[in-house]
Amino acid sequence: MMKHLVLQTDFGLSDGAVSAMYGVANSVNPSIRIFDLTHDISPYNIWEASYRLYQTVPYWPEKTVFVSVVDPGVGTDRWSVAVKTNENQYIVTPNNGTLTHVKAHIGLKEARIIDEKINRLPCSGESHTFHGRDVYAYTAARLASDVISYEEVGPKVNVDHIVCLTKETARNNHGIIEGCIDILDVRFGNLWTNIDRSLFKEAGFRYGDTLQVTIAHHDKDVYKNKMLFARSFAKTHLGEPLMYVNSLDKLAVALNQGSFAKAYHIGTGTSWKITIQKVD
Repeated sequence: MMKHLVLQTDFGLSDGAVSAMYGVANSVNPSIRIFDLTHDISPYNIWEASYRLYQTVPYWPEKTVFVSVVDPGVGTDRWSVAVKTNENQYIVTPNNGTLTHVKAHIGLKEARIIDEKINRLPCSGESHTFHGRDVYAYTAARLASDVISYEEVGPKVNVDHIVCLTKETARNNHGIIEGCIDILDVRFGNLWTNIDRSLFKEAGFRYGDTLQVTIAHHDKDVYKNKMLFARSFAKTHLGEPLMYVNSLDKLAVALNQGSFAKAYHIGTGTSWKITIQKVD
């Protein structure tokens, strides 16, 4: 049975790179169904690629094959791998941290190193800068089309050898919630944190509460204000800040119909800390 093939890269769509990957996949099987996760990952941003997989993979059927190519180490001795998740999807990607969030939140059953002697686009052996086309799209299309089985991808390795980036853990410090800004809801400029809704519940926070929110970068405060913890944007006026639960059951910060990130020059990563407490 034909599986879905889903592509993610930092290539953008201004040249032919993504189209070349489509072409390789269609050359393997012209009936293959290809979908785009995104090709707008910030250049070289492995963390962002990892998060977008976590955001997307669980909502696709079993046996869907994902390709994620954000690969600043292309041409080095980093592994190319295909992994099977605990929910039975496959991800074909460099072993460079791209699987951080999937491994932590979804789980990995198995990992295999891609055997490029078998699973590499014919006549591409002297090219060392476009593994997205020559290795990942080719291998993934063969897997999605049942030209090869998962076992034929290459030798099995322990999932403990999958490289992971450093992740911060949010915590409840006596009713004060401490976390970081994991990523942006890019188009709208909302801040998505690493704070689970369960942590808010544990601290006794409820919709309608007024919260004191402080955001710091390298221990220097860049934002401090009160805002409503709201079920939806409709509970606030235009331009007002609010905190809400996003689609991944994490806490997020927004301006109603405005970009919080642009308004206050907020970035992402472990150096961007957020502290939240209820105001009586």
